[in-house]
Amino acid sequence: MSLIKSISGIRGTIGGKAGEGLSPLDIVKFTAAYATFIRNTTTKTSNTIVVGRDARLSGDMVCRIVTGTLTGMGFDVVNIGLATTPTTELAVVWEKACGGIILTASHNPKQWNALKLLNENGEFLSDAEGKQVLAIAAEESFSFAEVENLGKVYNNETYNRKHIDYVLSLDLVDTEAIRKANFTVAVDAVNSVGGIVIPQLLRALGVKNVIELNCTPTGNFAHTPEPIPENLYEISDKLKTGCADVGFVVDPDVDRLAIVMENGEMFVEEYTLVSIADYVLSQTPGATVSNLSSSRALRDVTLKHGCNYSAAAVGEVNVVTEMKRTGAVIGGEGNGGVIYPACHYGRDALVGVALFLTLMAKKGKKVSELKKEYPQYSIAKNKIQLTPDIDVDAILKAVKERYKSEKITDIDGVKIDFADCWVHLRKSNTEPIIRIYSEAHTIEQANKLADDIKAVVSEITGRKC
Repeated sequence: MSLIKSISGIRGTIGGKAGEGLSPLDIVKFTAAYATFIRNTTTKTSNTIVVGRDARLSGDMVCRIVTGTLTGMGFDVVNIGLATTPTTELAVVWEKACGGIILTASHNPKQWNALKLLNENGEFLSDAEGKQVLAIAAEESFSFAEVENLGKVYNNETYNRKHIDYVLSLDLVDTEAIRKANFTVAVDAVNSVGGIVIPQLLRALGVKNVIELNCTPTGNFAHTPEPIPENLYEISDKLKTGCADVGFVVDPDVDRLAIVMENGEMFVEEYTLVSIADYVLSQTPGATVSNLSSSRALRDVTLKHGCNYSAAAVGEVNVVTEMKRTGAVIGGEGNGGVIYPACHYGRDALVGVALFLTLMAKKGKKVSELKKEYPQYSIAKNKIQLTPDIDVDAILKAVKERYKSEKITDIDGVKIDFADCWVHLRKSNTEPIIRIYSEAHTIEQANKLADDIKAVVSEITGRKC
């Protein structure tokens, strides 16, 4: 059993002893700690917290405990039911709530669940805020409400439709162009909430021909839910038959979007953001942001439009902070997470689908033809296993010194930018490993770069990596 406590929330497996997984007792403790944090910090007067969840098997159980705890802490709860992460984020703003909790373990398998914690702006807590919640939980410094001050639960399952309507209203979403294109679109929603929302969105956009794969929200995931190529064989095989113009795959909470080309090949999730940014910049020039481990292709496309690109530390909250600082018009992460501030500051697959279909309709090209228009890179993901006694920070410092003649970024580990490639080393917060992300024009070159870095670390440590 596993329980992972981090600034973005509390994630764990269901079952087992308290403290070893996400047990009912742990759910109560961390929900009460979050409620205490909100009570101490909110500027709102609504006394309301929004709760939404994905379709995983434990969702209803976790939801009952969370809503009961929040009302026990004296908060009113707006329970929006089965809803995406971005829908819940928007609902916090529209309800003028104090905060929100999303019950989802994102791309983790079905035995996992999590409490993802939002502030009053419908955005994830900062590092400092998350640490405050964890400190309150560790000390159990929370107090429940007297009987006269208990909160109430209000059920409101209209927010999925409100989210869809909001996406349709965006200036850069052209529903008429999409309708005229007469696309056939395949969807794999891994039997979670995306199976409700994405087909509804597509039909609202004017797509008459929708092929639904794994769109029944049972929580019994049809395949490993992370939307990466090795898990997308079913939709890939389907599109190889020539049945659709494009395929969309979302993770269980619908904040990541992977695209499958009409020939069944992967568009590659890094290029979800790249392609959508290209369209957005062609209409509304401005700055862009992605994290340090995302493809250089976004930088190249941004420069092509005469605009400025900047990189943030890994993590959605860090990307959002940098986007606000630079006034970025589009940003996100290379895992298929698109953040479009004209809608809201959160990764949103609904926005990604609508903007990508608009791009397809306006370009009048196949997805495989669109892919060829962008700079071609490949990212390799490797890691170095270390013993617990090794000082990872010292290794990163030594690597930084070794490559000091190159462009170095050290806001999150060490990233080394070479003329035509890059490598990013980050230490894990939970394991004695160094993660190595490398990008070059071919996957062979990217892996070779990672191997070169491993050799350097072996030299530094005196141990083979």
